[in-house]
Parts: sequence; structure tokens; C-alpha cells
Amino acid sequence: MKNILNSLSFFSVLFFFVCSCDVVPEIEEENIVIEEEGISINVPNGFDFSTQHEVQITINDNTSSVRYDIYAYSDKKYFAGTETFENQEGEIVTEDLYKSDLISKLVFSGVPFKGVLSQTISLPKYYDKVYIRRNDNLKYSSSIENIVDQKVDYNYALANKSVTGKSGFPDIVSDFLYCVNGSAQLFQVDPLTGNLTDLSDMPMGSWTCAIDQENKTLYSIGKSSPYPLMKYSIENDTWEIVANIGRGGPRLDYNYRDGLLYFSTGNKLYTYNPTNGVNLNTWVINGLHSTSGGDLAFAEDGTLFLCTFSGLYRLELDANNEYQSSRISSDNLPFQPTSMTFDSNQELWLANNANSSDLIIMDTQTGGWQYNYGVNANNNTDLGRTINDLTTFRVFTQTEEDPDTDGDGIVDRDDSYPDDATKAFELFTPSKYGWGTVAFEDLWPTNGDYDFNDLAVNYRVVAVLNAEGLAVQLDFMINTKSNRASFTNGFGIELESILPSQIESVSGNILTHNYINQNTNGTEAGQDNAVIIIFDDSNSMLNSENKVSVKFTSPVSTNDLGTAPFNPFMIIDKLREKEVHLAYMNTTTLGLNTFEVEGTNNDADGNYISNNGFPWAINIVHDFKVPKESKAVNKAYNHFDSWAISGGLEFKDWYKDNPGYRNSDNIQF
Repeated sequence: MKNILNSLSFFSVLFFFVCSCDVVPEIEEENIVIEEEGISINVPNGFDFSTQHEVQITINDNTSSVRYDIYAYSDKKYFAGTETFENQEGEIVTEDLYKSDLISKLVFSGVPFKGVLSQTISLPKYYDKVYIRRNDNLKYSSSIENIVDQKVDYNYALANKSVTGKSGFPDIVSDFLYCVNGSAQLFQVDPLTGNLTDLSDMPMGSWTCAIDQENKTLYSIGKSSPYPLMKYSIENDTWEIVANIGRGGPRLDYNYRDGLLYFSTGNKLYTYNPTNGVNLNTWVINGLHSTSGGDLAFAEDGTLFLCTFSGLYRLELDANNEYQSSRISSDNLPFQPTSMTFDSNQELWLANNANSSDLIIMDTQTGGWQYNYGVNANNNTDLGRTINDLTTFRVFTQTEEDPDTDGDGIVDRDDSYPDDATKAFELFTPSKYGWGTVAFEDLWPTNGDYDFNDLAVNYRVVAVLNAEGLAVQLDFMINTKSNRASFTNGFGIELESILPSQIESVSGNILTHNYINQNTNGTEAGQDNAVIIIFDDSNSMLNSENKVSVKFTSPVSTNDLGTAPFNPFMIIDKLREKEVHLAYMNTTTLGLNTFEVEGTNNDADGNYISNNGFPWAINIVHDFKVPKESKAVNKAYNHFDSWAISGGLEFKDWYKDNPGYRNSDNIQF
């Protein structure tokens, strides 16, 4: 073995490890890498293999009752394969597809307390910007801010103050989604509850609808020849035919700025006078990857968005009087969008093409989305019918002051928990809709095969904050995505700066064996710091989403609490003292960091870094696709070596599905 390198890249070292975590380690000849002439690659000392960095966000704004939403943001694009679609000439073509590299998820929301909103968030290291969205009584503005020295300092300066109207009371708006379909149904969906209410039978089924808010009028174009422009009075519940348009299509919106209907089909955009159905203008739309289906909608600032079956686009009129489209959605959508509308919060709602449509929310800045209602939302909602188009009708009421139902100082519209005075906001890790993964090798302190699939746990951590931005609760969303070991392994999380006495209760964890002792509050007994054992058998949470809630006795500063996933660890085969942690992390009070083993102990100093400088656990701020059994991580991810050799400076996003990044044959999907 003298010819094996003493200091190798991960590419070299991990093939010195055994080929299976289910057997006693042994060296197979094909895994031995012989030193070649002049080749010696070093992993920097102290490199901890982390993929995330902590970023301090500080917002200064003395405006009362203004809410901020903070998103991860990146303007980089990556190759996402090829896409086949019908082009503007009606030809079927295949072209390369590039997408924005965006998590597109909300990280946290909050209202400044005494003029300051400050939180520390955890982001993938490849993010160098955040997107800050400001909501002042439904008046939105946004800013993309650079991360400098792990900080973002944002100061809002109120400019161009103006007062409109004679009343000092604000308008309060309630939104309703008005929907139509080819079965000639007009119905309403309450976006707060998903409840559906029938409104009227239409003269003809339709793929389109749009609302003139000021005149409380809905317009729709019939789906069949002669394609009538239909007009519905919301106040009077009556229909009339304005004129026959003579062409059909899937997209329609009303622009209150010029009082015209904007109608689109294929790669064409038209305007119509809603009073007589006369066509006024026609434009060409360039750059759509697919011209089928979809809808169009105007944002509050006048920006025109259009969706087709290939995703969401922003349209801009160029000097040649043609519309140029820019695709926003960052991934191929798993649904075909048929309709979209902005609500009063400038959330973009979409519906998909299905017998029972889903209602979906999408972010126009990042293209991030989620199912809100419908079968795919997995929240026991099923609309039971197709939505071929939808639009927003706003009901305004005026009140003397904004309600604060729970009296915590945060008005209801900005309060994520308007009926609970102890809760107000949420801080997400890695994001509101995203997942992170902690993956382990369980042959520590001997070498494993470094496929990181012995135990891989998906997590999303939600810190529930009060009106002052202090944490009152932690919710761990947990899903064991890989359990390829023969051992019965457990999983726990240590809150290193929190005492057990600071925890009021723990709920949702699953303990099926008898080697974990708990205090009455649900923390593990005998620990100096608060330790929560999520499960003692990985099978108990395998391929299912579980929620483990930790409530604090008193609110805790998030700076004192630290950032998720805190200090996660694996318990090997029910041996409570045998813990595996992330590189350079400490054991808990009950853990031992040194063990006598047969063969070579490759972690003699107990810092969870091997003698060659490599970890037994890794945290990926991403829904990590683990390697197949006995397929080392650098054989599944082609740039892992370069990332490790550079000390994390190169290929910070090595785990993503960029061109040339993955060897799919070696990855579990």
C-alpha cells in the first residue's frame, strides 16, 4: 500500500474505501489508485465540505406596518437539455434549453421592529444576491441586493410622498378568482380557502376571461365559431354578446390603463375595443418556446406577462413594434398552464390543464412555484373541474384602521399568524418550498464507499418568530430519502447554544427502540445542550414527510439560536455513543468521538475528517440526489473533485443538474 497517495483528491481517496457499507470493510483491487508520475492533488487543510454560507440581512425602514419578503436570487443560467416544440412557422424543432439558476423560494418575511428588520439566513454558496420585496399596504417595490462580506444592508428611503383621495382610511381588498371553462361554467374560488362557488352559466364555453375592475364587468370569448365576445355584469348577473370576434385563442386580459382587451393566440397579440369588439392592433411575439395554451396578465406596474405550455415569459415591445419574450420560469414545468392572474398582493396565480385543475402560485421574479389547491397540492383539496382561464375580482372595503386581531402590533395582512399573539413571521431553511439534505456514511471511523446513501435525510426548517423577530418555535420537516445501510441508524439534531431547560416541548419525533432516554419536555436526557432525536430508526420516516415541532419556554434570538440544520448527526446501529457529525462539528454530551476498531481508525483525532481530509457526513442546501449503492460521490458528480481540491471555491453548485455535472447512471432518482 505504500504506493497509494498520502494526500489525494476525493476522486482518488474514496476508491480506497470499501465498496459496500453493508459488509466488513475490505479493499478491492479495482478501487486502489496507484500514484502516477508527477500526479499529487491536495485537499486544503481545514476544508469542511460545507455548501452553504450564513448571510446577515439588515433592513432599515421606519415606515409603520411595512412587510418585507426576502428571496434567494441568482441571474446565472444553466443548460437544462433540449426542448422540442412547434415554432412560429408551425414546424416541430428541437433547441437547447437554458434556465435561470434560481431556488425561487421565500427565505423569510418580517416587519421592521423599531425600524429594523434583521435576520441571519443560510444560503447555498453559489448565491451572491438576494431579492428584497417591500409591501407597504399592498404597494409593492423590489430590489436585488449583492451579498458583500456575508452581509446585506438595505436602507429604504421614502421618496416622492403623495396622498391620494380625501379619506384618511385605507382600502382593504378581498380577492376572488373568477374562473371559466369549456363547459360554460363561471365560478369563483376563494384564494384564502380554496372554496369554490358557482356564479353563472355562460352563453358558450370559453378558454378566456378578463375583468374590468372599475366597471365590475367580466369579458370572455367563446371557444367556437363565430367566437363571440361575451360580457358579464358581476353586479347584475347578466350576460350579453358584444360582437363576434372571428378568431379563438387561449389568452385574454383587460388593461385598465388604456381600457382595451388584450387577446393572444399562437405568436400573435391583438387589442380589441370592449364596447364593440373592433380589432385595433396586431403584434408579433418573438421568442416563445411553445405557442400553445397559456394566458396573459398585466402586473400592477404595467409589465405584461404571458405563459404558454413552455413556461412563463415577460414581454417587452421593441423599436420594431414587436414583442420580445424572456422566459422566467427556471425549470420545465410539470404542468401545462392554461391561465393566470395577479391578485392584490401581486402573487401570480395559475391553473393547469387537467380534468380537475390545480391552482398554482408562481413568483414572477424567480419562476418559483407551488401547488396551492387541487389534487397535486396534497392538502385534501380537489376542485373537481377544469379551469381554462381565471382572473381576479377585487372587493374593496374601507376601515378606520388596519385590523390587528391578535393585538401583537402586526396588522393581519402582514401577520402569518393573525390569530396568535405569540407568532407573526417565519424564517425558512433552505427556503419556503425548498429542501436541504444531510447525507451520511455509517462505517465511521473506518473508511466507507462514499456513496453517501447509508442515510440521507431531507429537511426544511421553519423558525416561527414573534412580532419582535425572536424565535418561539422550530418546525423540522423531515423526509428520509435514502436508507441503504444494513444498520438501524438514528438521526438527531443538537441546538448547541440552547439549554434543555429552554425547551418547553418536543412533538412529532418517532422513537421505536429503547435506547433513547428523554426528559419530560421531549429533549434527550443527560445532555448539556438541547438535543432532539428525530428518529431512532430511519425506516420510521422513510419516503414520507414528517413534522417535528420544538417549542421554546421563552423567545430566543435567532442570532443565539444559530442557523439550521444546526448540529445534525447520525447514531450508528443503535449504539447511542457512536455519532457521526458534519466535518469539524462536536459530538453531543452522550457521544464519543474515538472508537477502537478492527483495522485502521481513519479519524483518530475525532473531528469527523479522515486522515486524508474527507468527511463522513455532508450537508447539501438542495434536494440532493444521492449516488447509487457503491457509486462514490465523485463518480456521480463530475465536479466534486474540483470543488474539494479548490477548497470550495470552484464549482460551488457541483450538485446541480447542469450540463456535464452529473453521471446519471450512478445516481438514484
